[in-house]
Amino acid sequence: MKISICIVEDNEQIRSSFEQIISMDKSYQLKASFGNAEEALLKIPLMRPDIVLMDINLGNGKNGIECVKALKPKLKDTLFMMCTIYEDDEKIFDALKSGASGYILKKATPDQLLAAIKELHEGGAPMSTQIARKVVSMLQTGKVDEPGVNNSPNKLLEKLSIREKEILHLLANGMMYKEIARHLGISPETVRKHVYHVYEKLHVDNRVQAINKFFDRR
Repeated sequence: MKISICIVEDNEQIRSSFEQIISMDKSYQLKASFGNAEEALLKIPLMRPDIVLMDINLGNGKNGIECVKALKPKLKDTLFMMCTIYEDDEKIFDALKSGASGYILKKATPDQLLAAIKELHEGGAPMSTQIARKVVSMLQTGKVDEPGVNNSPNKLLEKLSIREKEILHLLANGMMYKEIARHLGISPETVRKHVYHVYEKLHVDNRVQAINKFFDRR
């Protein structure tokens, strides 16, 4: 079954580029694209796509973070990936806290964009190493609120195997699945399975939430 995608991007040239990249790959179905948050908020809940590529700024009106925050409660199974020009965008963490599960730079190549979409759909949290390290730094230096989570992070971490803790530590250091696989001498698919079990045991949905509990930040 094809992975369905919606795009929210106010720059017509970038939006058109994303549309072409997604439409050229038979694994994906482009449901619709929007140039502003207001139209996206109205129509995306009716389409219920698997993934939404969301521009972080969006010019006039609501920005991408506000859009994700409004859509996520209505679309619990939809994954949101933020798109930005700058790798050191200070809105990164706000976007992740609002419900985004990954991040991609607009200058990413078509292969990088499609690989990020695939990783997101398979349970990963795609983001550049620099962004991942920034998230880790934020988690280490500031308190992060996670409403509705009553499980003790320490108790949940005790459920992880030695290998799972090792992989979680490498994720926290910004390593991608392929890098972890090379580092540990195992296949990327084995890494993916371990990560799935980590998410399941920690009751989280993505890398950021898992790292949050790894550092015992609540």
